[in-house]
Amino acid sequence: MAATFSKLFRAPCGVPNALQYTDNGQLWLADQITDRLALVNVEEPGDYGVTFWQREIPSDSSNTSGMAEGEGTLWVAANGPGALWRPVRSSDAPQGGADILKVDPDTGHTLLRRPVPGGGGVHGVEYDHLDPGHLWITTLKQQTLSKVRIEDWSVQHEIPLPYVRAHGVVRTEQGVWVVHTAVRHVVHLNVDDGSEIERFTVPGDEPQPHGLSRFQDGSLIYCDATSGWVVEVTGW
Repeated sequence: MAATFSKLFRAPCGVPNALQYTDNGQLWLADQITDRLALVNVEEPGDYGVTFWQREIPSDSSNTSGMAEGEGTLWVAANGPGALWRPVRSSDAPQGGADILKVDPDTGHTLLRRPVPGGGGVHGVEYDHLDPGHLWITTLKQQTLSKVRIEDWSVQHEIPLPYVRAHGVVRTEQGVWVVHTAVRHVVHLNVDDGSEIERFTVPGDEPQPHGLSRFQDGSLIYCDATSGWVVEVTGW
């Protein structure tokens, strides 16, 4: 069965580059330019195709390129400084490097900041709900996906990524989905060795995939930083 793509709504923020669906049926969206995090509804959009914006929080992130939820907090990937979009802030990640931030979802306050293992950039992060206390991080310099223990920030495991520009990540009971934006492939990888379980490709006439999250009834949801669309994927 081929994957089906359904445009749900356009994000209220300008450049949605990461998203995370919550257990209470709402959606966090991260704006790559302002680095603000917005909680929005996933109900039918209004006349302008934009969903309802519940609230937003600031963050110390920069060039935000990934987001996850776990331990009652948000985990945000800061992919280098925000100099391309705005004046540099003292909280920005370093040039040529990236940080992962643990963020209070009520205030935006940074509870923890750690560098991406091995240096280099990052486009995706996922909290491992099957093995609490761990994150999966796209370690792009090595073209790997790294499982990191939060307590001491040590790399516990790595699997190779099949394509460059890996982006959104979703942990499943079978493995981990990883978006590869440049080639539009979304690949389900075995967490033991990185072998491919399944995949689907986003057609060229659909919004480009960037951030990725689990969604309702086992489907997936992604955002396109270019067009602003939020898209549900079913039936792969």
